[in-house]
Amino acid sequence: MPDATASAETFDVFVIGGGINGCGIARDASGRGLKVALAEMNDLASATSSASTKLFHGGLRYLEYLEINLVRHALAERETLLRAMPHISWPMRFVLPYSPDMRFEGETSVSRILSFAMPWMKGRRPAWMIRFGLFLYDHLGGREILPPTKTVDLAGTPEGAPLEDRFKKAYEYSDCWIEDSRLVVLNARDAKARGARIMVRTKVEAAVRAGDHWQITLRDADSGESHVLKARMLVNAGGPWVGDIIHQRVNVKSNEGVRLVRGSHIVTRRLYDHDKCYFFQGTDGRIIFAIPYETDFTLIGTTDAEHHDPNVKPVCTPEEQRYLVDFANGYFKDKIGVDDIVWTYSGVRPLYDDGASSATAATRDYTLKVDDTDGAPILNIFGGKITTYRKLAEDAMDKIVTFFPGTSGHWTAGAPLPGGDFEVSGVETLIAQLMSNYEFLDTFWARRLVRAYGTECWDVLDGAVTEADLGEAFGATLTEREVIWLMTREFARTAEDVVWRRNKLGLRLSRGEIARLEDWMRTHLQATAAEAAQRQGSNS
Repeated sequence: MPDATASAETFDVFVIGGGINGCGIARDASGRGLKVALAEMNDLASATSSASTKLFHGGLRYLEYLEINLVRHALAERETLLRAMPHISWPMRFVLPYSPDMRFEGETSVSRILSFAMPWMKGRRPAWMIRFGLFLYDHLGGREILPPTKTVDLAGTPEGAPLEDRFKKAYEYSDCWIEDSRLVVLNARDAKARGARIMVRTKVEAAVRAGDHWQITLRDADSGESHVLKARMLVNAGGPWVGDIIHQRVNVKSNEGVRLVRGSHIVTRRLYDHDKCYFFQGTDGRIIFAIPYETDFTLIGTTDAEHHDPNVKPVCTPEEQRYLVDFANGYFKDKIGVDDIVWTYSGVRPLYDDGASSATAATRDYTLKVDDTDGAPILNIFGGKITTYRKLAEDAMDKIVTFFPGTSGHWTAGAPLPGGDFEVSGVETLIAQLMSNYEFLDTFWARRLVRAYGTECWDVLDGAVTEADLGEAFGATLTEREVIWLMTREFARTAEDVVWRRNKLGLRLSRGEIARLEDWMRTHLQATAAEAAQRQGSNS
């Protein structure tokens, strides 16, 4: 029988994993002229990359663990990323309330030093330590757009109104919001536009070395069909599954590993009226954020809990929900309860296993390891955080290009993502222009579209004169026209893909509305497949 792999298409780089690291590497590699393919076994950003705290931040608390380089790189990246995606990312101010009686029992690298040098200070973050940390935060990475830290008198201010009266003073600093799952999708879209093949719901069953290339067996989750591709280099960006891929899919030897840490979040009704975030310190040494979310809600998180099996879906446990509620109630004047929670989500962070004593102390930095001892090379990605994804992709490419002489150099720092080709300060102007061009849009609808699609809003709405021109309305401003865009341009296949990862309209749509959307999408996919089959039959 003829060899079924002899005619298999060959790629330069094959990426396993459609999270932010995999899509970031695929984009960078395809932009340098390499022939790239990426396979994701579920939807893009279906695991860790859609379950973050939605922040581009330096990681103020990481300074306590002396992760200076990680913080420096993350701080420097904030404004680079902000300029490339001003529709899905924007500056936010963070309010860190301070009270002299605040004490905590956690231990960090800095607290160990302080407790040895000054035993009377054990278990306490003094004001000078916070100010020094914020001074470093302001100056380590450089700033041009984001305003600096300042001290806030909370009395009679909007920032102080929601807090218990014992908080008289706060420190205010800058970081950025990011729509995490849209970040992944836009990287995948840009990679595809530059020539990459992006395959969702496609699982890598096995990858074996065959001399100077990898032979990769893939299975389509929808059809069940398998096919084979070849690649000169493999990139394992499997996130929580990176270890499973090493040992069960590609069977290479590695002493490196990941530590799986579950981070859970709760979403409540809107708890205060201003648009700033809160940074709360706990008595256990941990911190949480309370963040304005999707106009009418507040996002609170996150936890740090060990998670031992990537194949067990992470959920926000009742204990974690109570922990976050109690944590927030230590600061807010108007108390909340578990009954106030309208949604929860959890993600598993694949942290590089550095042997830290606790999940909280484990490093958030990344490690890249190339194995080419037995033939075709594989690059394994361990750890990382969403803020440094672009830098991780550059560092990964520095290793990849050694196997592809003549490949061009770094390029992503100045390149906007789809829809992001406008000034950071231009969002309100864009919203006004969109409402002027499409008079049936209200402010909520126009703002939602601009925050999702940026300058591509005009492509999504092209030709519409009335709302009826957008086809069926599924509720909460989601229309047939937008869903078709998400299916044809952004790899969406199910209602869950649309209302929880391409947007967060799941917070506003009823179960019946989501079920109707699911039925419509299934019918549309079936009709599209039938038309494609008919065209293929006609051509043959």
